[in-house]
Amino acid sequence: MVDVVSAAWLSERLDDVHVVDVRDGWEFDGIGHLPNAVSIPFDEFRSAEGDVGMLPGRDVWAELLSAAGISADDDIVAYDDTHGVFAARFIVTALLYGHDPAKLHLLDGDFSAWNREYETTTDSVEVPVTTYEVSDPSASPLVDFETVESALDDPGAVIVDTRDEAEFEEGHLPGAVNLDWRELVDDETRGLKPRDELDAILESGGITPDRRIVLYCNTARRISHTYVVLSHLGYDDIEFYEGSLTEWEARDGALVEG
Repeated sequence: MVDVVSAAWLSERLDDVHVVDVRDGWEFDGIGHLPNAVSIPFDEFRSAEGDVGMLPGRDVWAELLSAAGISADDDIVAYDDTHGVFAARFIVTALLYGHDPAKLHLLDGDFSAWNREYETTTDSVEVPVTTYEVSDPSASPLVDFETVESALDDPGAVIVDTRDEAEFEEGHLPGAVNLDWRELVDDETRGLKPRDELDAILESGGITPDRRIVLYCNTARRISHTYVVLSHLGYDDIEFYEGSLTEWEARDGALVEG
């Protein structure tokens, strides 16, 4: 289970975990970053020419983490400055390439939230190069087109579209419910809403821990955040459609409007 950790939790463990900043390099260098953080910009681990969907490929991933001084048994905390959606994609990518989910953490909030109470720096960070070894996860949440298509007829499944309402109305999978990933985030704190609010939002869409949850968006970025949140909340039957609408439409999957 991947989890979401508070700024207070991280501030006490900065020397014990590997902190990854997925913002653009100019933000990391020019605006500042968390102490001891390394820069792995989002665009560097996002590729349409790698593995399935937008995954970068095993070799690219291994090279990125090796250069950042990260090993396969390290604890990682990722952050961005966009409520965690890009950092969540990093966390899910690590999970899909075999990193221990118990050692993967998303910072609750983002750089701006951290900067309100804690120190940032523009100092460069030198790390020893490691040899990161990619492996197959013991259990992968990835599902393919055929699995999602069959889930449309499964009464125990909830197909969750994490895009915004306008996108949803333009066309979505039959029977899908709309849960804009931003509904789970508090605009003021920039982190997750309180647990009781999250439960109420999820339950209103029939998204409960006893159901089979199938997530999709356009290119699997936004579902990464929702996946991390649901995992953090204790959901254990979550399916991650990496191909999302990009593949679904290319293969003439059924869509409905409204």
